[in-house]
Amino acid sequence: MNVPFPSQSAQDASLLETLSTAVREDLCALAILHDREIDAETLAELKRRDFPASIGLRLRSDEGRRATELMSAAVAAFPDILKSSVADELAVDFADIYLTFTLHAAPTESPWLDPDHMERQEPMFAVRAYYRRHGLKVIDWSKRPDDHLVAQLLFLAHLFISPDMTALREATCFLDEHLRRWIGRFATRVAQRCGTPFYAGLALVTAAYIEELRDLLSSLLEEPAPSRAVLEALSDRPGVDPGNAGGIAVSGSEHRVRYG
Repeated sequence: MNVPFPSQSAQDASLLETLSTAVREDLCALAILHDREIDAETLAELKRRDFPASIGLRLRSDEGRRATELMSAAVAAFPDILKSSVADELAVDFADIYLTFTLHAAPTESPWLDPDHMERQEPMFAVRAYYRRHGLKVIDWSKRPDDHLVAQLLFLAHLFISPDMTALREATCFLDEHLRRWIGRFATRVAQRCGTPFYAGLALVTAAYIEELRDLLSSLLEEPAPSRAVLEALSDRPGVDPGNAGGIAVSGSEHRVRYG
């Protein structure tokens, strides 16, 4: 189902419920694709659904259309029976992005925003405070920190379970304070350096989706949003590029991980 972008007057409860359901399902689908290696069954389902063209919140920006075209072409190009060589390429790409950091693009917020580009720093605890307000917590933050992309997407999906204006305002604050400050740079780095069009498309679709979701919230709340460029500029710090993650150095019991 494609949900049209609403006008500022389209704020009745029925439309809000429809929008929230679509957005929640979209965010959960994106989280799953970032969460684990893609398998033949999931790829077949993506092809059947014509993903990502079939997502609930239709991406209308130039950025969104380009990302959708890239990922749609990647999904369509997969054979009906996945060859082991193709599966291996996808598995290697997933590991390079999310497990070994070979691409030098952290899928977590702290390395992008922390002055020393360390993992599990103040940005993670600020994200955790949001989760705590809603009775949520990451099961094992030593394995996957609170500010991981997957956790942030699932938290946003949670906010759309009860589609009231309070929850929507909470979502806007969370997006502006956290995910929008780094998702664009993460997506660009992944798209430039990954080995498969599938994961390049996934990163770019996710970043575009977050921007258009923020635009949707601005329309619903009738409140302007700061641009992503402004938010990224506010987050910039001197020193090493936070995405420049080569080695991983762990120090002490705080599980401090440096990217660089």
